[in-house]
Amino acid sequence: MDILLTPVQPAHCRHWWPLLLIAILTACAAPALQQDAERMAPSYAEPPASTGLLAEAAATIAEQHGPSHSGFYLLDGSHESLSWRLALIDSAVSSLDILTYLWYPDITGNLILERAMLAANRGVRVRLVIDDLMTMGQDQILADIRSHPNIELRLFNPWGKRNLGSRAGEAIAEMERLNKRMHDKLIIADGHGTILGGRNIGDHYFGLNSSYNFHDLDVLAVGPIANDANDMFDHFWNSEWLVSAEYLTTQADAEKAAAAWQRMIEKNRDAAELESFAREPKDWSDDVEALLSRLEPGTGHLIYDEVSAAEVNQSMITHMFNLFDRAETELLITNAYIIPGEFGIEFLRSLTERGVDVRILTNSLASHDVPAVNSHYEKWRKPLIEAGVSLYEFRADPEIQATIDVPPTSGKFTGLHTKAAVIDHKLVFVGSMNLDPRSASINTEMGAIIESAGLAARLRELMLRDMRGENAWQVTLSESGRLVWVNSDETLNSQPTRGFLQNVMNVIFKAVPKEQF
Repeated sequence: MDILLTPVQPAHCRHWWPLLLIAILTACAAPALQQDAERMAPSYAEPPASTGLLAEAAATIAEQHGPSHSGFYLLDGSHESLSWRLALIDSAVSSLDILTYLWYPDITGNLILERAMLAANRGVRVRLVIDDLMTMGQDQILADIRSHPNIELRLFNPWGKRNLGSRAGEAIAEMERLNKRMHDKLIIADGHGTILGGRNIGDHYFGLNSSYNFHDLDVLAVGPIANDANDMFDHFWNSEWLVSAEYLTTQADAEKAAAAWQRMIEKNRDAAELESFAREPKDWSDDVEALLSRLEPGTGHLIYDEVSAAEVNQSMITHMFNLFDRAETELLITNAYIIPGEFGIEFLRSLTERGVDVRILTNSLASHDVPAVNSHYEKWRKPLIEAGVSLYEFRADPEIQATIDVPPTSGKFTGLHTKAAVIDHKLVFVGSMNLDPRSASINTEMGAIIESAGLAARLRELMLRDMRGENAWQVTLSESGRLVWVNSDETLNSQPTRGFLQNVMNVIFKAVPKEQF
């Protein structure tokens, strides 16, 4: 449908206020949400499917490890991350729930939408929750999707006005409300299989963008943790922060939708970037059977910021500090966007002083897609090191780029988007939570805490790989107290960068309050 749910933007739209200038310049008549949109009647996830490939996989895990255990598999490479999303969608027999922050109108977005709609065509109940931040100009598409008898679509914290020009005034009048966004990412199939982590739906997250791609991480889980994911999805689905797409004043157009559907199918079939993916739904039985031997058994649960009628109840930052505080010997953190503040520094110092080996990997300015975050992070480099933390920053040209880019695509540079941690070789966190003010006090965030020695060992292996000099700079202090960046190829006395413009942006964004990032 030449789709999708957001216009093309920089891959991680963490702040939206610059759009106001564009809005003023592009004002025009536009549709809106109906003023009389009513509170939607509560509805809930389907019971876990009793048949189907995923039900059989969950039963095997329960038989082997007990009914409280799920099987977990880390999705590190871009290709397998997209492939396993397609596997869940294609294998669903009763229900498919997708909740996401961004859904891009690109190759990946079109492919996932096509497969979700094909699932609906074969009778699967499909529920979609999308943050409404960047859906300008997409109301016709949203209305057409919502008109499918097996698809329900709801928007998180929607704009009342639906075009940029009208949104300028609305943003000024309701900035505090509209600044709160749903940053969570989750897919659940048949109540048995789920994927959660850092990836939005878009080419940058799956190695299919020729400008740059993200090194990111998800966890695929089969078993009872999917029921926990259903509970989280239902919490948002029935909250007053969501409005059904049926309340858009734009009406579905069956003729145009059919034509757009055909164009989307043709584009997906012709996309050279998808040559290594299954372009049509397939039987994933062999893949799932092979997966079962690679799943790490463990127990886990989801943590997330809940929403009430009036507010977002920010609990994730407390969950994160409580989790990190459980470390007795080692804490490894990979997090794309870090602004620790004085409290964070003193907390980490307390860990290292009691003997915990703390190692942190984050973005360098060179690998950053959001220089504004670096603007407010950079002053904390020295305090982090002085607190006893071993600090690493991701390279824009990592050796592991071969696992990030999916041939024939080759990005010009690579950025870090992972949010993960390993505690004492036994506890794992994977989710959407950045360690910065926006994630702590504005957005809704989520993640999974998993107790599994096998999964922890695998994640630890990946994190230490990413911290090696072939993939990252270690940031240290010279004898004179100056910052030094060292990797496998060179040593620098100033932060690595991709060029002059990055340095300029890094300076400019120091004027923007850090609380917005």
